[in-house]
Amino acid sequence: MQRLEIPVISYNARTAAFMASEGFALGADGVFRDPGGRSYAQVLSGKAQPTAMVRVWGCQMNEADGEILQGQLHAMGYGVASAVEAADVALLNTCAGPGTAAEHALGEVGRLRQLKTERPEMVLGVCGCLAQMPETVEYLRRHAPHVDLIFGTHNIHELPVLLGRAHREEAQTIDVWRQAPETVEDLPATRSGGVRAWVNIIYGCDKYCTYCIVPTTRGRERSRRPGDILAEVGGLVDRGYREITLLGQNVNSYGHDLGADYDFADLLRDVAELGGLRWIRYTTSHPRDFTPKMVEVIASHPNICEHFHLPVQSGSDRVLRWMNRGYTRAQYLQLVELIRLRLPQASLTTDLIVGFPRETEEDFAETLDLVRQVQYDNAFTFQYSPRAGTPAARWEDPVPTAVKGERLGRLNELQYAISRRRNEHLVGTRQEVLVEGPSPKDPAVLTARTRANRLVLVPGAADAAGRFGRARVTAAQTWTLHGELESLEAAGA
Repeated sequence: MQRLEIPVISYNARTAAFMASEGFALGADGVFRDPGGRSYAQVLSGKAQPTAMVRVWGCQMNEADGEILQGQLHAMGYGVASAVEAADVALLNTCAGPGTAAEHALGEVGRLRQLKTERPEMVLGVCGCLAQMPETVEYLRRHAPHVDLIFGTHNIHELPVLLGRAHREEAQTIDVWRQAPETVEDLPATRSGGVRAWVNIIYGCDKYCTYCIVPTTRGRERSRRPGDILAEVGGLVDRGYREITLLGQNVNSYGHDLGADYDFADLLRDVAELGGLRWIRYTTSHPRDFTPKMVEVIASHPNICEHFHLPVQSGSDRVLRWMNRGYTRAQYLQLVELIRLRLPQASLTTDLIVGFPRETEEDFAETLDLVRQVQYDNAFTFQYSPRAGTPAARWEDPVPTAVKGERLGRLNELQYAISRRRNEHLVGTRQEVLVEGPSPKDPAVLTARTRANRLVLVPGAADAAGRFGRARVTAAQTWTLHGELESLEAAGA
């Protein structure tokens, strides 16, 4: 892969220079203030206690971007709004992937029209992957004039500048970059929880799968420098974080663009050997770039969790070729065999698309057969729908909607049975877990997660959140395990 000569800049230096030009300096409380002590947010809003809210749809990358947006808002002096109706700034961080996330986000834009009529001084912004698409920008320009600010994925670090413009300009502020001209380091982040954290290691994707909009919304692959990543992880360890998830549209491509003999397996090893991390996860992997070296690194470092998410998308070589996935069914199964041989207790999950253009019943039967062979612990299944801007969206799609739905039903029936059976095999075992917090459905029940990323529901008190322990599995359902906490480590242990 050709090395991309993309400069690296410091968010702190860039933002401090902008704020200085506006008459603000960073205070001891981590908030930019003018000589009179007013925060940047107070000056922009004219309010004594301005608040903001960030709503996020989509993948872990969007969640991480949401934390960065919230971190910038904090440094500007915004508090966290209790509800969007009370916010002085509301940012909708959108997703352009498959499913209903885009519809929900645009539905929220419509719902907030009345609120903007009642509170015209509120700043409403739409950002993220959906905002990166020209047709979305045109739609918002024509049909949602109540949206004040539109920006994409490549310039979220410009939020202080963008909010200043949104407050000054009468018309919509639209600033969507086609590509990121630089990699930005030391971005602030208001992270949720105190034990788990996301760490971006690579941005964008160069795979150009024919159904996927990510290369358009996230741009070309840009790896962060190893030293910057390790410094961020080390800082999180010092602050008490015990679980790190390394993030990228394709983490396995990490390092290909750096011009050095250093790849994702090397980074994974170095993160694992930093010390202080109990669990290390990563997402998302592309099977085409998953190497035996990576399997060996994972097998030889007990703090790297043995959960492999390997999106196969289809079991048919014909469909895989049309999708431009870059591997065959046989190559994928060889990778699964290697993982099962080296890490027999590993959990395998995947993504599957049914009803891709020109998929025949024979192609779909091959997908069912692959699912039977691999025996996935879980699968995220989708009925194909075209994404504007992708090659596949321009193709004739002869697979009727009813056929797609029927195939999805058969696939889900098969996978649900496999998932339940694999969970039932764990009844009676003892699993190391990290308690995440009270269940949304019952505060007397805690949600916990195993090393292999299985969800376990256990009775317990809320103060167990963020602590590791051991749970005995007592029952199994298709999606969850039920158990009892037999031991719980002290906080920070």
